[in-house]
Amino acid sequence: MSFQAYLDNIKAKTGHAPDDFKRLAEKSGILKPSMTATDFIHWMKDEFDLGRGHAMAIFAVFKEKGWIDKK
Repeated sequence: MSFQAYLDNIKAKTGHAPDDFKRLAEKSGILKPSMTATDFIHWMKDEFDLGRGHAMAIFAVFKEKGWIDKK
């Protein structure tokens, strides 16, 4: 599965694209430059019932766009 297909699958399941998740993470207070992948994975599971792979795909977008630190 391509990376874009992964993102498309997430949007189909949740109705949200990466930019939407950014806004939701900001609203929830979880989005900080120092946010860890573990924090994000738990938030995605709790709020959207997404597993680790899907959460990490969105986390990768967050890192690529500079929304969180690239560690």
